[in-house]
Amino acid sequence: MKVFDFYIVKQFIVTALFAIAAIIILFVVIDVMENLDDFIDGRADTLLVVKYYLYFMPEIIKLMIPVAMLLAALFTTGRLSVLNELTAMKAAGVSLYRFMVPLLIVALFVSGILIYFNGWVVPYTNKQKFSLARTYLHKYLSYTSKSNIFIQDSQTRIISIGYFDDAKGLASSVTIEDFSDTNLTVVRATYNAKQMQWDKHTRSWSLMNGSLRIFNGDAEKYETYTILNIGRLNFTPEEVKQKQQRPEEMSYPEMKEFIANQKRAGYDVARTEVDFYSKISFPFASFIVVLFGVPFSSIKRRSGVGVEFGIAVAISFLYMIFLKISQAFGYNGDLNPLFTAWLANIIFLIAGIYNLIRVPK
Repeated sequence: MKVFDFYIVKQFIVTALFAIAAIIILFVVIDVMENLDDFIDGRADTLLVVKYYLYFMPEIIKLMIPVAMLLAALFTTGRLSVLNELTAMKAAGVSLYRFMVPLLIVALFVSGILIYFNGWVVPYTNKQKFSLARTYLHKYLSYTSKSNIFIQDSQTRIISIGYFDDAKGLASSVTIEDFSDTNLTVVRATYNAKQMQWDKHTRSWSLMNGSLRIFNGDAEKYETYTILNIGRLNFTPEEVKQKQQRPEEMSYPEMKEFIANQKRAGYDVARTEVDFYSKISFPFASFIVVLFGVPFSSIKRRSGVGVEFGIAVAISFLYMIFLKISQAFGYNGDLNPLFTAWLANIIFLIAGIYNLIRVPK
């Protein structure tokens, strides 16, 4: 690494770290003020509030790093341009392309780290944060209801559970309906049971204290049972619990398995697939905003720090607007989920390349 590379990277990293620290502090202060009444009502002590925001911090970092990278790119390049250091580098034979190389390498490295961070670290801390929020703030409760659970085990089998104890692997007030393969409006069999127990050794479910009704045209067969092994259903106790999780709580493998199970059951998974692919596409926003921001700030202007900050905020808002609009189409199934997740990145990548081509080198 040459001296000027080290000089540029040092300024870029210091600015990015300062920006992310300032954004986190601002974000946390605003969120504390917003949730203060809820913490007081939940009788949460100071230690618990600190713990909540420690778990919340990875999510904030994930969302704000692209903004911090953009600010760092604008401020670093803008400062070198105002002080004529960028002009001196160009006079020494260093083109804008060469100037951008160390910044893009750092941005690509950050994007790579964020893929792992977004796929495993953030889901884990989100689980802890949501757990505290459900207990003390009474939020996100709809995702963790253990009552009235409905599962489409396959295209011909629907299961309803009155209450589920995930710790014991025990379901209560269970109804299983089997439908005809050729006509999904025709019921072939109905199982009713007071309880359904999971056997971890055989990895199968057993119905207890219930009745079975089998329909064959106009004929009906009815019988009762104490224990009936229903066999291997397409879910485990852990998966029942997982079905109640938010996408933000799932790691890459968990979300991939969840999507596969939902597809097998015949559910529309467009929304979940968009969220899954977005976990991978969003980290690359850090690379794209640097590619976009450096050429933009390389032109010498008489603007101050406030203008640079305003530009960064405007670009970030534009990116989020494109992201949300594309997600809306993807959630409805109008766009391919993979294309939807990458659309905002593609648009800004094209804009960044166009911006790079048109500015003086």
